[in-house]
Amino acid sequence: MIQTRNIEKFYESGGQKTFVLRQITMDVKEGEFVSIMGPSGSGKSTLLHILGMHDSAWTGEYYFMEQPVHKLGKKERAMLHNRYIGFVFQSYHLLDHLTVYENLEIPLSYKDVKKGDRQSIVADTLDRFQIVGKKDLYPNQLSGGQQQLVGVARAVIMNPKLILADEPTGNLHSSQGREIMELFKKLNAEGTTIIQVTHSEENASFGSRVIQLSDGWIVKE
Repeated sequence: MIQTRNIEKFYESGGQKTFVLRQITMDVKEGEFVSIMGPSGSGKSTLLHILGMHDSAWTGEYYFMEQPVHKLGKKERAMLHNRYIGFVFQSYHLLDHLTVYENLEIPLSYKDVKKGDRQSIVADTLDRFQIVGKKDLYPNQLSGGQQQLVGVARAVIMNPKLILADEPTGNLHSSQGREIMELFKKLNAEGTTIIQVTHSEENASFGSRVIQLSDGWIVKE
């Protein structure tokens, strides 16, 4: 599903290059559950945002579903992302002025899903995540755990082939965090490929493989 070859990212200042990622070469097969670990500043989140096609300022080769991402324009990358990838952010990234229902509907509207179909998909998702009673509430009326649950629901509503999760339990207490991880394990068992960035050994134990970063390099796999 994913092949990267010598991906590098750096910032330039006063003629000096500061590298964030160095020669990242990795493969992820469809159906895997991979954890990216490493200390703060090791490049974990940067790598995840490159894989999610949020960041295009890097060098090297990246193939996703056999598409050469490094050769694609902004529009083509956005289409690939919208079609195949769901992203779960640490800080939820819900839209405060929209209800839970409306937050879930947004990815469907990007995909031109008909209104009737959107209603039934959102209803199914609310049911699946047991948040039907929250559908008319706004994010600021929800607890952190509930907001993250909505964030995960929004990421999976289009049945993405790949879920990218950046510290998905970072702001949650342990029982809420475990609930999110159990959910990821279930989605993975149903065939969704998952790559998560995490500091937590416990969260990493839900996956099948760990990639360890340090100072922008892969140091252990």
